[in-house]
Amino acid sequence: MKNSWLPWVSAGLVLAFGEMHAAGKLTITVTKEPALTRPAETIVVPFGEVKSRLPSLVFDQVVVKDAGGRIVPAQITAFAHVHKGPAHFDDLIFQHDFAAGEKSATFTVEPSSLPVPPFPALVYVRYIPERYDDVAWENDKIGHRIYGPGLELPFATKDQQTGSGIDVWSKRVPYLIVDHWYHKGHDGLHTDTGEGLDMYEVGVSRGCGGTGVWDGKELHVSRNWRQETVYANGPVRAVFELGYEPWDAGAAGTNENGIMISETKRFVVDAGQNLDEIDSTFTFRGMRQTDANELTIAIGLTKHGSKAKLSPVQDPGGQWMGLWEDYGDPADGSLGTGVVLAPGTRLAGFAETAHDLLILVKVRSGETVRYFVGAGWNKAGAFSSPAEWTAYLSAWSRRLASPVKVSLSPL
Repeated sequence: MKNSWLPWVSAGLVLAFGEMHAAGKLTITVTKEPALTRPAETIVVPFGEVKSRLPSLVFDQVVVKDAGGRIVPAQITAFAHVHKGPAHFDDLIFQHDFAAGEKSATFTVEPSSLPVPPFPALVYVRYIPERYDDVAWENDKIGHRIYGPGLELPFATKDQQTGSGIDVWSKRVPYLIVDHWYHKGHDGLHTDTGEGLDMYEVGVSRGCGGTGVWDGKELHVSRNWRQETVYANGPVRAVFELGYEPWDAGAAGTNENGIMISETKRFVVDAGQNLDEIDSTFTFRGMRQTDANELTIAIGLTKHGSKAKLSPVQDPGGQWMGLWEDYGDPADGSLGTGVVLAPGTRLAGFAETAHDLLILVKVRSGETVRYFVGAGWNKAGAFSSPAEWTAYLSAWSRRLASPVKVSLSPL
């Protein structure tokens, strides 16, 4: 999927547009495969398509209603700040819980006479300079963080660390906890007082979905991120990007000077979902014309075998892998982690290191790989066994393979 990320395309979404007409209201119809249950389905419509049908619509005066006339929490994104001149808006975003037998759902979009107050946020991302440049994010299901440049510097003292793996914060409350938990301090994060805790260890491993270059024997990974940008921050969707400086790809002697690879990760975090979308774009430097012009990228899940009973699973079709860990400490409970590849990804098999389970994909320079990573904690109530976590990953893969369809028509 070369350069495949487009800001108006949601995973599992196909848009079908009718003719453009001006009208006082707009109907959005979303259809799906009836057999699939699709909770918290994110519906994304280019705002320009909405505006073309409702020319007088103002971005902060938009109301979305379901078929029963109830107002649906909605969000309009603006990824690029426009200092002077007309503002640019990207997407209209809202969600719907599709039951298994439900074939379609209809919504209306209409203008409000006054600005619509913000809906309570269910997603959040923040750069954390007070904790050595972490970037932390969450939704109503699970939390994560990833290490920044400050953690590599001497002023981090005994905490100094290099690692590009993705951490997990296991939460069991739907409200946002990132800022609150950072105020607890290191020791407080590891104690569950009713909201959850950080019991997941990342270190130099891949954590929950970190990447690296696989040379057939070893995994070669980046340092901590160097650039961060937040594009959207709720209430339904958060979007942010992390940039990683070039690192040695360790390409098994294909180039005596070494192949260097850099990565940009774009994260899409939606409410109500245990998996986040990641679009990783890789750029190579130093590859010879006689080389295969592609590398093997690994996406990993860390094994905590010294403190947990491991139940790994691989999709027979090669589209996902999962890991369920039963921790020995009752306070930690059990945690599932998983990786699901988007359709069309060039699978290269599975591998394993001392620290990580790996799913492998082939990537060319400039190519974007889309995959979904996340976690589910048994004490949050949604998953209680390896079978339930495996079923969730399998269902997610089926959702990706059978996207919903969206059509627009004026009332």
